[in-house]
Amino acid sequence: MKLYYTPGACSLASHIVAVEAGLPLHLSKVDLKEHKCEDGSDFNAVNPKGYIPALVLDNGETLTEGVAIMQYLADQSPASGLAPAVGTMARYRLQEWLTFISSEVHKGFGPLWNPTIPEEVKQGARDRLARRFTWLDQELAARTYLMGDTFTAADSYLFTVVNWCGFHNVDLAPYANLRAYMDRVRGRAKVQQAMKEEGLV
Repeated sequence: MKLYYTPGACSLASHIVAVEAGLPLHLSKVDLKEHKCEDGSDFNAVNPKGYIPALVLDNGETLTEGVAIMQYLADQSPASGLAPAVGTMARYRLQEWLTFISSEVHKGFGPLWNPTIPEEVKQGARDRLARRFTWLDQELAARTYLMGDTFTAADSYLFTVVNWCGFHNVDLAPYANLRAYMDRVRGRAKVQQAMKEEGLV
């Protein structure tokens, strides 16, 4: 399989899942400004939507959208515990977490990446993220990972997007449980491996 990624972007979540699952993965770095792959080819030919991640399967099919890719990769290694079995309530809880992260945290950073958006709009985005982080901090008070003691695909996703706080003047100081969680995830050997493969550490 080949994962098209940009270092530290949302594609890192899929990369972490693959490494945690022990899946062989070829990486192709994408310059999103130019929409070019590292070999000079046009990324839009891989994903006409124009954004990462994109996963090309061994049979030639292409899968896009990070949440779908993470679940697909997790399902290739059921023993990893990265995704509960399909049809179980735990699987729906995973999907609940992935949806929350996608719509309320990941997309919440959207205005902060845009240099043309006024600062007052960006501050509004930071304020909304603060409300989400307050809730997350409470949820993490009594658990190691989002779904308890087991690291799942949802953790790879939350870690990836919360890690963007350092780029956008989003203060995590008020959230002791969330900060401790980030440190736990960052300390995992497989997470470190994925970050090293992307040149992030």
